[in-house]
Amino acid sequence: MDESRFGFQYTVPVRFKDIDIGGHAHHSHALVYFEEARAAYWREVLGRGGLDDIDYILAEAHVRYHARVLWPQQLRVGVRVSRLGKRHFEMAYEVRGATGELLVSGSSTQVMYDYEAGCPKPLSEEDRAAIEDRDGPFGPGGRAEGNTG
Repeated sequence: MDESRFGFQYTVPVRFKDIDIGGHAHHSHALVYFEEARAAYWREVLGRGGLDDIDYILAEAHVRYHARVLWPQQLRVGVRVSRLGKRHFEMAYEVRGATGELLVSGSSTQVMYDYEAGCPKPLSEEDRAAIEDRDGPFGPGGRAEGNTG
């Protein structure tokens, strides 16, 4: 995994329950692996880990499959913010197997959301600063400089 692109990594086990009739992890589990890494990023980078601390909604997700995800193994999920907007952020993901082979990649868009008011909200300055410290700087259009995808 390219450390410069994915400084934040999270280990996710392939569970027996993930396996489908084809002998590999069901395609839907890629989104679960992304979500586990995204939640870990939110805990570590922003210091917020409770359910009440998740103040965004998933608006869009893209997944690309490169190779079969087999059981048993530990996956390394790299995640980073690739674009930082006023009310949303985009994340990029790489899932690599035990020997480093690229298995799955993708991206997602999250929108900051005020659940009490039932509407989108701006990204706080504190959250923006924490994300910029981890994955910035962000240039024109909010894209992370030096990173593509």
